[in-house]
Amino acid sequence: MTNISADTRIPFPCHLVYATYRDKLNDLIPYMHNVRSVQIKSRREENGKVYTINEWHGGGEIPAAARAILSEDMLSWTEYNTWDESKLTLEWQIKTHAFTEAVHCGGKNQFIAEGDTTLIQSRGEMSIDPHQMKGVPWFLTGTIAHVVEDFLGKKIEPNLLQMSEGVRHFLEQATKNRSL
Repeated sequence: MTNISADTRIPFPCHLVYATYRDKLNDLIPYMHNVRSVQIKSRREENGKVYTINEWHGGGEIPAAARAILSEDMLSWTEYNTWDESKLTLEWQIKTHAFTEAVHCGGKNQFIAEGDTTLIQSRGEMSIDPHQMKGVPWFLTGTIAHVVEDFLGKKIEPNLLQMSEGVRHFLEQATKNRSL
């Protein structure tokens, strides 16, 4: 199991940062260099919570050692989110488009006000069950599980940090445009 942990601070008020994360996803894509596109599949509001499903298509190179095993599908995933504004939290679960049954990944982001600054604490876990890797010879599943976990583990935390940087840049640009 791989632990996911990323903390970032954004110099804007908490409710603004939270709403930007939740509601401005497509506006943030230009600031995220590892993301080619995001498709919002669904969004519904119920009992004070917002539920979203987004399909992400990442960018970047697949390492040479992993190319024989992994495909572009490893750079695509579907994200299931539950936004709770009363607690300023986001609970997320990721389903990869490759080895969907084997990869389990999820976590929670907490948005914490620190004056006019926001601390975002992202925590999660990822595990890969080699026995659920369909279409892979049994004697390779352990090795492939390790390669996939290493590859994904090196993508998730930087993507969380890059998303925060995108929010910061977006809000800075929006503030600058309003002051003109």
